[in-house]
Amino acid sequence: MSRGLLHLTLIAVLLAAGPRAVLAEPAFEPPETVTIPAGPFVSGSDRAERERAYTLDEAAYGHSVTRRDKWYENELARGERRTGAFAIMRTPVTNADYARFVAETGHRAPTVDKETWDGYRLIHPFERTQKFQWLDGKPFDDEPPAGREGHPVVLVSHADARAYAAWLSDKTGRNWRLPTEIEWEKAMRGIDGRAFPWGDDWDPSRLNSHDAGPFDTLPVGSFPQGASPYGVLDAVGQVFEWVAEGPREDRRYVKGGSWDDRGCGVCRPAERHSRPADIKHILIGFRLVME
Repeated sequence: MSRGLLHLTLIAVLLAAGPRAVLAEPAFEPPETVTIPAGPFVSGSDRAERERAYTLDEAAYGHSVTRRDKWYENELARGERRTGAFAIMRTPVTNADYARFVAETGHRAPTVDKETWDGYRLIHPFERTQKFQWLDGKPFDDEPPAGREGHPVVLVSHADARAYAAWLSDKTGRNWRLPTEIEWEKAMRGIDGRAFPWGDDWDPSRLNSHDAGPFDTLPVGSFPQGASPYGVLDAVGQVFEWVAEGPREDRRYVKGGSWDDRGCGVCRPAERHSRPADIKHILIGFRLVME
């Protein structure tokens, strides 16, 4: 039997069997969100918090590079700021979440080639990217790395995150977008100006950092004891997260620290630094807010 005749025969069998025989696409479930109320909160950092951050880094790394290079001097000055009400994803976007977007849109899957990676001039060798790379990077023919479906998606640029937000908005009929910096900070630290989501004392057992973690991403939500006051998970550690703003159009802020950080001064919600908006980094993922 020819391939064309076989195809027609299969269609006839399915039609004869009725609509129940046709496999339906699994129902789409919107991401779980946490509601953050409108109102003021204590944002940014003061000299004392930054000094404690440098001291944590020095104890962890045995050197003063972050102090010498003034990593934390660009943080917002500690003070009261205000947000409107919004809902934010409880966890970062996962590989499984992103896979549906790739499958439905043909958007390029998370991948980076050696020449591009080497051009970033990062401390991580290209070989370290391999476990995060999707198959071959071609549209319509990609799956997340096996066994990592529940891990946060990485190797996504700022534009990739915005494209996912546009797709999710169309999919759900609601407006999804990257959070502003102060929205992200409020969701992760609450209203009282605490240094970390759980309080002022550093505790490496509450997050996925290089202090006690596997030097790798983990399934999202693996550290419920590190939840923010609102119940947001993976609030710090795990992966840095893109936010909407940056110092320039071609550079955007990332927040929260990652699985390769120790100390962890960089894991405070007040900390901010920027990366090129087009970088595809093994340390950077994202989550969205819904209006």
